[in-house]
Amino acid sequence: MTRIVRWLIPLALFAAAIGYAGWRLWDSFSLGAGVAVVVDVPPLSAAAAAGRAAYDRRCLQCHGLHGAGTAAGPPLMHRIYRPAHHADVAFVLAVRRGVSAHHWRFGDMPPQVDASQDEVEAITLYIRELQRGNGID
Repeated sequence: MTRIVRWLIPLALFAAAIGYAGWRLWDSFSLGAGVAVVVDVPPLSAAAAAGRAAYDRRCLQCHGLHGAGTAAGPPLMHRIYRPAHHADVAFVLAVRRGVSAHHWRFGDMPPQVDASQDEVEAITLYIRELQRGNGID
């Protein structure tokens, strides 16, 4: 075996091990393990505070305190949900129609048919103010 080949084999094995570890880390994240994120709560407008109350009643169980995520639902404080990728109407449609799992492996989100339009708008405002306060915009 040439000297270069003897050097490349351990390097290739090392690169493969790093790639595998990174894939496993991402896969465990996407499967729902350890999805909770740290959320700083900025000062909220009165309307967003009302949205927080509605969020706590309707969304907290799956999406966690301040949208930090749980084992049952993804964190809304994630760049995937930034306004440029999921406009406000995406939140409205998710509540009205439900969502097929596509970014995460938590399963489908069922429609929340009993949420009023005012609640959904207030919740969306709350999420957006939290996102801005956490550098997601």
